Amino acid sequence: MKIIEYEDKYLEDVRDLLVELEEYILKIDKDHLDQLHPKYRGKMALLDLEEVKNNNGKCYLAIENDKVLGLIMGCIFPYDTYDYLDYKCPKRGEITELIVSHQARKNGIGKELMDTMENYFKSVGCEYCMVDVFAYNDNAIHFYNQNGYHPRMYRNIKKLK
Repeated sequence: MKIIEYEDKYLEDVRDLLVELEEYILKIDKDHLDQLHPKYRGKMALLDLEEVKNNNGKCYLAIENDKVLGLIMGCIFPYDTYDYLDYKCPKRGEITELIVSHQARKNGIGKELMDTMENYFKSVGCEYCMVDVFAYNDNAIHFYNQNGYHPRMYRNIKKLK
């Protein structure tokens, strides 16, 4: 297995992984708010890759036998005026996607992808790495905790009757 930067020839594999993740999120979403929109497969990968391109980001792929087993996307988003008013604003990278195909999990691929993205962020002067995790995704929460991440904010939700 090797880690490479995204290449267009792997677009369909990236689409497959994004759909696999969204289908998993649908299963665990206790609020039933997520959806797999009919245009998701065709558009989401392109939108994610455009966001990476426009925000000093990277997309890395875990490849074995010319098949994508996992991916990570990360960006370095700019701060805005509001941020600077109440936050020290150290340079930080943000992981926007981390997916390892269910067939390839538990082989260290996620950790290797994380290390690669963290090394990129460090190489461009980032002091922190952030990642949002779906609250019901216990597997991802456990993974990030094992890798030195901790919650800084919680977003709560309440259904209004």
